[in-house]
Amino acid sequence: MAAETAITFFYYDDIQRVVPFYEETLGFELVLDQGLARIYRVAPNSYFGIVDGNRGHLRHQPRSAVLFTIVAEDVPGWHARLSEKGVPNLSPLQRGTYCEHFFFEDPAGYALEVQRFHDPAVAALFR
Repeated sequence: MAAETAITFFYYDDIQRVVPFYEETLGFELVLDQGLARIYRVAPNSYFGIVDGNRGHLRHQPRSAVLFTIVAEDVPGWHARLSEKGVPNLSPLQRGTYCEHFFFEDPAGYALEVQRFHDPAVAALFR
């Protein structure tokens, strides 16, 4: 079985509270508004959705145990932009063994990360 693409969904108690964060702060492109869910294009074949956790398939949880990672070439640029916008819990830029990255949270406390792989061969796997 072959997949064509994938969509990751986060569930929210108040979906309208996070819409400006994903559309204005992060600049995700809205592809489809289904009323109870909004689906965004993050990259050419990468999608992310937010769902009304009172009406969707799953229910909103008070504390998430997931991390949504955005792979981007200009990690310092992303960090500067999010810092200017006052994004909550923005970590400093970090250079780990495998990647340059930082973490932050959306208004409901979901964890996100922006990273760039150091090894060009590894980075090429995600293009």
